[in-house]
Order: sequence, then C-alpha cells, then structure tokens
Amino acid sequence: MSQLVELGFYALAGHTEQPRDLVDEVHAAEALGLGSLFISERFNVKDAAVLTGAAGAVSTTLGVATAATNVTTRHLMVTATVATTAHRLTGGRFALGLGRGIGLLNGLYGLEDATGAQLTDTVELLRRLWHGDVVVGHDGPAGSYPFLHQGSTFDEDIPVILCAMGERSLELAGRVFDGVVLHTYFTDETLARSVAAVRRGAEQAGRDPASVRVWSVLATVGDHLDVELRLRKTVGRLATYLQGYGDLMVRVNDWDPAVLERFRADPVVASTPGALDAVGTVEVLEHVAELLPDEWLAAAAVGSPEACAARVLGQFDLGADSVVLHGATPDELAPVVAAYREQRPEGRFDHLPVNPGAAAVR
Repeated sequence: MSQLVELGFYALAGHTEQPRDLVDEVHAAEALGLGSLFISERFNVKDAAVLTGAAGAVSTTLGVATAATNVTTRHLMVTATVATTAHRLTGGRFALGLGRGIGLLNGLYGLEDATGAQLTDTVELLRRLWHGDVVVGHDGPAGSYPFLHQGSTFDEDIPVILCAMGERSLELAGRVFDGVVLHTYFTDETLARSVAAVRRGAEQAGRDPASVRVWSVLATVGDHLDVELRLRKTVGRLATYLQGYGDLMVRVNDWDPAVLERFRADPVVASTPGALDAVGTVEVLEHVAELLPDEWLAAAAVGSPEACAARVLGQFDLGADSVVLHGATPDELAPVVAAYREQRPEGRFDHLPVNPGAAAVR
C-alpha cells in the first residue's frame, strides 16, 4: 500500500486520559498508509516531548511533528535536545513545530507571549546548535545565554514548523520557517489568503515560495460516525476554539463579531465549566449548534466518506501542500482514507518527502 505522504493526523485528538492510546493510533495510521503524525501539547497528560519519543519508538514510516510546543515553556537547550533526540530516534522523520501559545493561558501561567522576533531568534539559535556551533554571550529576543552548545560533531538538518493563524505570523513563517501548520475551521477564502501570506513572506526573504510546506488542518468528521460523536467533533470543537480565542478565529475568517458576542453572552455557554467539546452534554451541544451559523460549521469535511475525500482534495486546489485530517483517530478516518485513495490523482504528490517539515523535492 502506497504511503499518502500528503496526509497527516493529530494523535490523541482533543482530550485524552490515556496517552498510551498513541501506540495503537500509530500502528493503525501506518496500516492505513497515512503520511505524518502531529502532536499537540496540553498541560495534563499530553507532553509533546514524551509523546514524540513514544511515536518515534513505535513507528517506522510516519513523519512525526510537534504542532505545537511553545517556545516559552522550555529552556532553549531543552528544546534543542528534544529535537536532536527525536531526529535521530526517527531516522530523520521528525520536524519541530513551534507556536506562540494561547494568550489567556500564557497569562495565567505567568508566561510571556512570544514575539515574532523571539521566534526568529530562537530558530536561528536552534539551527546553529544543530550544526555544531558554540554560542557565547548571546543576548537577543530569545533570551540571554552566556553559553550554548550541543556537540562539535552535530550536523543535523531538522525542519522547523510554525503553527500560525494571523497574517503577520504566516508571513514570518514564510521568511524563517521550513513549514507552517494552519488551523481548523478556516474557510476556503481564509485558507487561500493564508497560503498567499506564507508565499509572500518567503518571496520577501528571497526564498523559493514553494520550499515552505503549508499544511491545511481540516476537521474530518464523516457521517459513518455516530451522531453524538459528530456533534462533539464539530459543534463542540469549534465552540471550544471560540471559548479560547474566538476573537482571533472571527478576525482571520472575516466572520461577524456580533455572532461571537451572542455566543459568549449565552447563559448556557457562560455556565459551562470547561471546554465545550469535553464537558458539554448532548443537550448543551445541540443548544450551542443553534448559536453557530451554518457557514461557520461548513469549514470542515463532513458527510459521506466520498464527500469528505473530495473536500480534502479541494484543500490542495486552494494552495495547501498537505492536509492534516483533524479531530479523528486513524480508525475513525479509515473509510475516508479509502475513499480518498479512489479519488487521489496519481503522481500528484510524489514530490513530497515523509518528513512533514521538509521541502518538496521537484
């Protein structure tokens, strides 16, 4: 079975109590022939470094990426070491995905918001360390470091991905990073604009725009799943994003902010103690569905497996290089992947490497 290098999935999608489920997901994903596994980080039982190690140890073909770990939660030397360890553990299948974090949580945890200058400085330092440099007396946006060094024999080419939503961050990704992972529930128009921003940033930096790999993230929830699960993975998931960073979601999609205000003011939403996709009952989620416009929820792959597969292929027509099938396990994705294989244009993705952050080979 040929590997679908252009498709990825999020391990332990959403909330989990059992991180060991990752092992079964890896085996199922490789059996399906998926290309890459992405690991998000939550501060409970989803530590990105631990899960990356597990994924690297039990996989043989999957690309593996953090998407994302935040630059402010680890010392730079720790992040560098996570990446070089994962790089060698996977035989070069690993990409380090970085992000700014969620502003609200950063404040609650006493973390500073990462700036574009900090991200740029961090990536430059990481690349120097991975190629054996000794850094002495560094004082810049990434921090003050009297001494940084991993090993004089190091010569590691590790792709770095930025998880980003806003236009300036996407342009930064094009200038500095090897790849970018977008966000779920982007409209078609937003996806096209986002890809253009990445390419524009690359051009401004004198880079080949096609060398920056852009991953669309598409909620993929086929109607072969039961109704409650579909409700949780669509309405619940979008509502949770709106709870956490609704203003940003509305701004990048050019949605009506008045809808967001009504959502926030709704007494059921306001009284829900936690993320709606995790703690919302069916009755609560059915109520929330009435608050969200159909066009907001339409930014996903839903319906029959064949319809979902066609929606995935449409992401490439909008400029994406690859697609993360979001919000579902490999077992849940199996019918969609089978339908996708029937529709997949032969040879279209032969230029893509397994590593999810590596540049296309043309």
